[in-house]
This record gives sequence, structure tokens and C-alpha cells, in this order.
Amino acid sequence: MIGVLGAGAFGTALAVALAQDGRKVMLWGRNAGVMDEMAQSRQTARLPGVTLPEGIEITADLARAATAETLLLAVPMQTLSSVLGSISDPLEGQKLVACCKGLDLATGEGPSHVIAHAKPGALPAILTGPSFAADIARGLPTALTLACEDAEAGLVLQHVLSTKTLRLYRSTDVTGAEIGGALKNVMAIACGACIGAGFGDSARAALMTRGFAEMTRLAVHLGAKAETITGLSGLGDLALTCTSELSRNYRYGQALGRAEGFDPSVTVEGAATARAVAALAARDGIPMPVSGVVAALTEGKVTIAEALEELLSRPLKEE
Repeated sequence: MIGVLGAGAFGTALAVALAQDGRKVMLWGRNAGVMDEMAQSRQTARLPGVTLPEGIEITADLARAATAETLLLAVPMQTLSSVLGSISDPLEGQKLVACCKGLDLATGEGPSHVIAHAKPGALPAILTGPSFAADIARGLPTALTLACEDAEAGLVLQHVLSTKTLRLYRSTDVTGAEIGGALKNVMAIACGACIGAGFGDSARAALMTRGFAEMTRLAVHLGAKAETITGLSGLGDLALTCTSELSRNYRYGQALGRAEGFDPSVTVEGAATARAVAALAARDGIPMPVSGVVAALTEGKVTIAEALEELLSRPLKEE
């Protein structure tokens, strides 16, 4: 049995893909009424047109869902710690695979560290890369990175979680995978703001490129391998998220660029991550100008015109 904690679009899509490939899956969500409706209708508003296979058991019982040997943690990054804290079982020896992307705003840490603090006896791993929930649920071909410091456990997870259409590449560079997945959301906000403000595709390409340099710079500073950022968890996810309106972070950036409001019920991981990255960069003296500007934009400290001026007025330098 595979447990999926989080019945949002991505968690549900993973549950659908795994169940369609013959796995037994238990999908947990915190709202009992919503989960009862999903169980009866086998539908969810999060994934219109997708039928939930009978192989998915739907529950609002967190303790029961947490008994699965492998748990996919598909909850928002900023709630990961509280969800794990709500599980009284120490989850000793269980494989906890974080499917959320970002840095914890309170600690500046990625999901693997949050797991290690909350459940020190569990085995943490990361599932990340270029993917939209609707594509996964519809069975469209998707490739992701599965990062786990324990190489043997990573190999087991790779086979447990791969399907005919969901191809997983394994890595032991958990930090690199985390940073790639976290910062691509920050850059997606920047690129969305760029397009929303009418600055054009050339400016977006520049932001993506300089943003990729920041992703690599921070990852290496934190002990990751630079080549991890050139893979699915970094460059791959960056390319997808910075160019598609299916990305919530990109759409949020567009709204910032147009000086429009944005639905507060929509999770935008990149906003909190930008602030966490800006604090980390200031603490460690790491140049992260794009991330810093995004943090300031999301907090309303600068306008889009001021953000552009801040980036363009930086001293000229060698690439």
C-alpha cells in the first residue's frame, strides 16, 4: 500500500497514476466532507474529467493513512511540518517521499530536513521535476527526479513509484533536487511578472538564464552538485514552470506584473520560498538579485517598474 497525504491536484494525480498501474493507494485529505464526496463520486474538482480508479481508497483518517510503508507527502511546503506533527506514530523505518517544493519560511530548510526533524526514524526522499498534475492524471508521459541519500532505498522507491507513463530518474543529491524544485517557483514568478508587465520574451529568457545561475549558485553553496541543477529537478522544471500558464507561480507573477489581484486560496509556493531565499542569501552573503526582487515584489515593497530598475542598474559584469 502506498499512502498519499494531500488530496490536492498533484497528490490526487499521483494516486491516479499509481492506481492505474495496479498499485493499491490510500489518499488522505483533511476535509472529511470533501473526501466522502470524492469517495462516492470518484471525481474531484481539482482534476476535471478525471475518474478516480477503484484502486484508490479515500480517507480523512490521517493515522490510518500514515500506516502505509511508503508515504507521498503532497501537502503544501509551509504546512508539511504541521501535518507530520499531527501524526503521533514515529513512522520508524517508513519511506517518506516529499512531493512539495519550496523552503520552509520559518527555518529556511527544504522538505527533507523538515521530515528529519519531525520523524527522525523515517527515511526521507524527494520527488520533484517538470510536471503538471493534469498531465500525470491523464497518463501523459512525464519524467521526474527521485532523490534519496540512501542509494538502496532510492532504487526500491524508483521501482515502486515508476509507472508505464511516469518515469523516475534517481539521484542521491537530495539538496540539489530540493533547491532546483524550490527556486524554479521563484523564477516562475519573476517570468510571469515580466510577461504580465509587457517586457517581452527576450526579457523572460534573460530572467530564466540568470535565475538558473542563481539556482546553481545557491545549490553549490549548500553542498549540492552543479550537474543536479542541469537535470529534471532544476533546468527541466524551470523550463516548464516559466513558460506555461498552467503554473500557479507563473500566473501569480503575471498578476503582479499587471498590478492585479490573485485568488488567495491558490497555493503559490514561490512567494514564501522567495522570502526564505532572500533571508538565506543575506545571511550567507550569496548574490541572489532575481530572488531578492521577487521577494520584495511579493511583499509589496517595490513596484514592477522599480523591480526592473533594480535589476538593470546593477553593475556590468562578466557572465
